Amino acid sequence: MELDRSDEEVLNGEYGETPRMMLEILIALGKIYDAERLIPVSSVQVSGASYKTIGDAGLEWLEGLDARAVVPSFLNPIGMPREQWSEMGIDEHFAAKQQEILNAYRRLGIRLTCTCTPYYHQIVQYGDHLAWSESSAVAYANSVLGARTNREGGPSALASALIGKTPEYGLHIMKNRIPDLIIELDDPDAAKEWGIAEYGALGYLAGKEAGNRIPYFRGIRGNRDRLKALGAAMAATGAVALFHVEGITPETRVPFIKQSLSADTETISLSVADVHEVFSETEVNAIAVGCPHLSEDELRSLAALLSGKKVKKEFFVFVSEEMMKEHRDLVMTIDKSGARVYADTCMVVSPATDRLGSVMTNSGKAFTYLPAMCGVVPRLGTIEECVRVATE
Repeated sequence: MELDRSDEEVLNGEYGETPRMMLEILIALGKIYDAERLIPVSSVQVSGASYKTIGDAGLEWLEGLDARAVVPSFLNPIGMPREQWSEMGIDEHFAAKQQEILNAYRRLGIRLTCTCTPYYHQIVQYGDHLAWSESSAVAYANSVLGARTNREGGPSALASALIGKTPEYGLHIMKNRIPDLIIELDDPDAAKEWGIAEYGALGYLAGKEAGNRIPYFRGIRGNRDRLKALGAAMAATGAVALFHVEGITPETRVPFIKQSLSADTETISLSVADVHEVFSETEVNAIAVGCPHLSEDELRSLAALLSGKKVKKEFFVFVSEEMMKEHRDLVMTIDKSGARVYADTCMVVSPATDRLGSVMTNSGKAFTYLPAMCGVVPRLGTIEECVRVATE
């Protein structure tokens, strides 16, 4: 792999042991994927932030590092809200360990923005090279924004934060971004009125078909929130890090991408009926929305639906801390209903969900992860259905 003079100096230990070790991680990753060089990144998102997922071993590793981030870097959701953890039912031991993890990242210069939707708070431009790790954020950045990032692991993302570079391979290279699967609906007109939950259900099915391939959708017209739900679900049931939607996502206007499609490109048709079958009528003990974290429009819609109502089941709402602070009026409206808005965390990486038994959500991603990661029975529904079940 080609290294410049500054890389050689880091590798020789001239800037300390931690930078040397981080660069070695990036070089090893690059060699695995035959990268020819390292390229600068404009931002980094680091996973492995919840004590539920990294435990004591991960914390010990973090505390042994000694360096500072050199590019804007932020975290994935953690296992609890920083201020409301007791209200959410988090025990003191977990809270203390989670705080130690945050302290370790703070010392490394990582911004304590703990969210799976960093694109709401960090300017990302078309063509930017990133080193992001959360699967739904990666899918959104690549697909909806036209940025370029592989799906990084926690250690490699942290290495990029401390070095400012990533190996140039995979989705950083344009020729690797061409679609190799076309997905069509058997009845595109039926999808015109679909909302976030239906797009999540579509992604739930499409991810199983796509695996780690790059799908190209025809016949859907989703806005950014719906595409967020689509990509998040595909990244959960498959390993989709990039998708294209004809006439919608930016790279479908690139001649190179259009010309890559041919009569030989595999095409599959998904049934609208199969999408509807993902929804069920099972009884639930709680409702949880915000996986990925809610956008302003989603938060506003939920506040309108809950205005003047009272919930009769536990109702968890997850957002970034920045979103919560920027829209206190909407948060207050939701809180008045008895639902609770929490920042920094989500239903999947928090132990608070593990006790609930059964959970209704409008997220195809959460619908996929809740059984394995939290041991609960999931139910998928629209946001309107979630509110109805919570208040009836």
